[in-house]
Amino acid sequence: MSKQIIAIGGGGFGRNPGDGIIEKYIIDQSEKENPNICFIPTATGDNEAYKVNFYSTFSQLNCTPSHLDFFKRTAKLDDIIFSQDIVFVGGGNTKSMLAVWKDWGLVQILKEAYEAGTIMCGVSAGAICWFENGITDSWADELKFIDCLGFVPGSCCPHYDEEPERRPALNNFLSEGALENCNAIDGGCALHIKDGVVHKAIVFAQDKNAYLVHQHEQEIVESPYLREEIF
Repeated sequence: MSKQIIAIGGGGFGRNPGDGIIEKYIIDQSEKENPNICFIPTATGDNEAYKVNFYSTFSQLNCTPSHLDFFKRTAKLDDIIFSQDIVFVGGGNTKSMLAVWKDWGLVQILKEAYEAGTIMCGVSAGAICWFENGITDSWADELKFIDCLGFVPGSCCPHYDEEPERRPALNNFLSEGALENCNAIDGGCALHIKDGVVHKAIVFAQDKNAYLVHQHEQEIVESPYLREEIF
């Protein structure tokens, strides 16, 4: 069974509940006819409206949705995660989310589930968390570089076309040598990674893409990934 990660650069049910375009793609990657999918909204402090949007979207698809709270009474983590076919991590504050997960011992549980074939996916914070490191707006003053879980190699920058500070920040990290390269994902696009290697960019909105961005002879180069349009 292949190991899969679907990292979304922005969009989906958080903004457009009920559309279900990228969400259906995620469900279709499971070998199960009616897969279990668990939403983890830690990065927004278990925001209630976010959970409503999750259920309003995934309840229309062929799956069994549930969620995992950390800011209310928290259930037995291994029982929940090991019973899932798909885990979806929401956006928000990446640094705070990872701190909570580490304190609760969730990281090792997620790693075991991923190695066993559970599909890992998410948007923004839920996209970059699976990489070795990523570019985050968890701090108020500026975009920063943060160590993440390292389930797959490399770095990730979501919202690449949506937030004007993203490109210059990534360019600076590359120019300074802090990064060798980075997976930059537009909003309305996702990177589908299989067994640690980018499979393709999944495009679910107009004029979107994902790139491997690197510096070559003092120039920043954006190499687009093979893309599949699903909208």
